[in-house]
Amino acid sequence: MLNKNFFTSNWAFNEFENDLRSKFQMVNIAILLSSTGLLIGILTNILNHIHGIIPVEVALLFMNFVLVLSLRKNKESFKIVAMIETIQFTFLFLFLIYNSEPSQLKHIWILTYPIILLYFQNEKNAIYWVVFMVSMLIVVPLQPFIDVSYSLFQVTYLSSVLIIISIIIYFYQKKMEEAKALIVQKDKLLTLQSKQAVMGEMISMIAHQWRQPLSSVTLGISNIQVKKMLGEKVDDEVLDNTLENISDTIVYLSDTIDDFQTYFRPNKDVEKSNVKDIIEKSVNFIKPRLKEKKIEIVLDVSSNYTIDTYQNELIQVLLNILNNALDELIEKDIKNAKINIITQENNEFIELYIRDNAGGINVEYIDRVFEPYFSTKGKNGTGLGLYMSQMIMQKQFGSTIEVYNERDGVIFKMLLPKKL
Repeated sequence: MLNKNFFTSNWAFNEFENDLRSKFQMVNIAILLSSTGLLIGILTNILNHIHGIIPVEVALLFMNFVLVLSLRKNKESFKIVAMIETIQFTFLFLFLIYNSEPSQLKHIWILTYPIILLYFQNEKNAIYWVVFMVSMLIVVPLQPFIDVSYSLFQVTYLSSVLIIISIIIYFYQKKMEEAKALIVQKDKLLTLQSKQAVMGEMISMIAHQWRQPLSSVTLGISNIQVKKMLGEKVDDEVLDNTLENISDTIVYLSDTIDDFQTYFRPNKDVEKSNVKDIIEKSVNFIKPRLKEKKIEIVLDVSSNYTIDTYQNELIQVLLNILNNALDELIEKDIKNAKINIITQENNEFIELYIRDNAGGINVEYIDRVFEPYFSTKGKNGTGLGLYMSQMIMQKQFGSTIEVYNERDGVIFKMLLPKKL
């Protein structure tokens, strides 16, 4: 049985290499189909006692095996493998014309040639191959060396159809490239807007983190100033305690900046991380809001779960969902407001659940929460947080976020792959 990465030659491709991934898949499919055909041909020839062509078929089968290994050993070997496969299919299709009767309809396979070129060759080379194939087709009835069953009219007609299909596929590819470029442009715009929205949220979080410590520093300094204004003697112990509190507060503020700096630092490296540490780091960002609004957060999280992940991206997703839950609880002024975070383990994933008791999402909106620019918060919502969270999960983690109502609240379920 083929493993799920067989057709990509066990290589990993990022979101900007979708075209290359498709080409790897098509080349592997072509090699697999070619090898299947060769095996059937060898078996048929053995049963029919036709031994002359078997060595050629065995040689081609061995070459396919070498091509498969080459693709898996060196990613850069794709161009050479694609060229060899193009040559194989080109001469296979010409062989069908030279050695078959028109009534057998074997020539129909030649009409798949433009699709093969679409994946195996770039635009410039593909034109050269089409010109070569059409020229060779026209030559078929004119050459004096091999008797063929196709007339000049038949090969001309076949060549015309081949050219028309090639033109159609060419313009189809152009339209697909234009559509892809437009999607990429819109995706970049959405990403930029999302980052700006996240930046605004993070600045708000920093303000919450700093407000109370700064008030404490201001109060300590004011107490000393008032005593001096009143002519009272400032006790050395009181002064030392005040300065120590100010020093501790400054250290806390510095640590807070380090936390946020780490979060905003671009990090595309996969790192082994503890799931509980990531969750606690995310919760620390919103703790001031939780305390201010008296919202309880309950963690039912095992400390034994580790995953290979993009830590900053995962924190961004968690913060989007947690802030969304906080906003709902605050807006609806829920009594005994609570957020639960639960983790469970299965074979390939860590299941992470975030649940609130804000009453759930209106059933007519629940299927739209991951749409861009859709928000139930009116002017206060950008409609990008959950959309970008879903995009991050899909593109970076090959997973999804699910959402559903349960009892008095809503549950967001995330599947965190153990390995990327």
